Amino acid sequence: MEHQSFRSRAMRKRWLAPLGVAILAAIAVPVAVARHGASAASTTGSSRAGDIGSTGGLLPRNQLTLESAIQVDLSKETVRLPLYKGKANGHTVWYVLLDASDAGLAHDLGVNYAPKLANIAIGCPACVQTVTLEAPTPQQNRFGQAVVDFQGAPDFSPTRVATPGPNGFPLTAFQPGAVAGPGYSPFIRIAESNVVYDAPIVATGDGPDSAFDVVHHTNTGDRVLGIHIAPPAPQGQYFDSWVDLLFVKGFDAGQPIVYISTDAGQPLTAVLERATYVPALDQASYNGGDDFLGSARERLFGFINGQTGANNDQAQGFQHLVKDGHASEDASATNTTLINALRKGGDLLNVFGDFPTLTDPRHSQAYSPLWDAQLGLWTDKAVNAGLNQRQIDENVVFNLAATRPDLLTGVDPATGHPAPYGADGVDINCAVIGFIDDAPTANLAAPVPNSQFPPR
Repeated sequence: MEHQSFRSRAMRKRWLAPLGVAILAAIAVPVAVARHGASAASTTGSSRAGDIGSTGGLLPRNQLTLESAIQVDLSKETVRLPLYKGKANGHTVWYVLLDASDAGLAHDLGVNYAPKLANIAIGCPACVQTVTLEAPTPQQNRFGQAVVDFQGAPDFSPTRVATPGPNGFPLTAFQPGAVAGPGYSPFIRIAESNVVYDAPIVATGDGPDSAFDVVHHTNTGDRVLGIHIAPPAPQGQYFDSWVDLLFVKGFDAGQPIVYISTDAGQPLTAVLERATYVPALDQASYNGGDDFLGSARERLFGFINGQTGANNDQAQGFQHLVKDGHASEDASATNTTLINALRKGGDLLNVFGDFPTLTDPRHSQAYSPLWDAQLGLWTDKAVNAGLNQRQIDENVVFNLAATRPDLLTGVDPATGHPAPYGADGVDINCAVIGFIDDAPTANLAAPVPNSQFPPR
């Protein structure tokens, strides 16, 4: 296919095989488990730090940051979102709305307010695609969203490959299951408007519902577990089309949260996140920027070699996801083994930085769905002592990096060797959905002097 040679070239980029091979020794050290046993996550609430929170029922609506979400089903690991029709290159596509750079429009649409998105095209015009809105007649559209004409769309036809290595991660083979076509970015700007929206395309085709492949994902994103295209509504009524997406669990300010991963700027990241590989996003403004001038990114904290074990309440990170989260399998509503593994904490369990519910507007309004990953590599000393424990708070993580380099370092993606802690050239489009039990309001620790906390 046309994208095959492009993808082959992309696979030789620095963030791929070198990282996997080189860190094998680092993560092969026997893991000493600090606390091992049945997960403490309950179905009624989080009872101690590090719990993943409620694992059943519908998330109450007052715990959503993405207010347009129709429902979040903790029993099925899905968020149901309104699905909107678009066109790209003469073909029908379907997209969701997640974030907006304007506060009033974000509130009006029921999406997250992300002012940093206004910076995303700095130095990267391809990071935002300009779209147009069709102009329907009253007879064509009595009430509802006008069709959006996109410049490009993802190709969902590739087969996602995530072959585990001897220790799970690094993978021995991988390939993204969705690749951006020419002109595609999930971030859009309507012609003659300055507002940037996060509007990833998640499916292609005209339907009916049964025509969408939600098992092997040949015309849907790898997190799409169900699609319903609404029929015409009777007079005076409106019916939602919707999509069920596999969400992701993580932490912010000590609290369990849920979010949705849709796009990534690197092939390996896209595979692990079950996301669309969008090469342009690798250049989005800008590595290490966080809350500095012109940055579109916010920080996310991940871990290469945290603890593993399906029933280990200290498990976290890349190796855990591959070994315990069924990362090699296709996600579908019928793959209940995968769903239940993720319900019990089989996700990466990344730690987020700024979040919409934080009390200080300085931090709540610094939220961005484009996350700049800061990847931690636990040292042999930490692993052997069982100190590679689950982390749940941004300040605690970078305090640890600042004061205990004998336990936690960064990682060089080109070699897999320890490196100074900070940005790794990994960015992911992950819009937040809500919080599972209590709202994140403030970090669990104050930043230590000269840590990588914004200097103001």
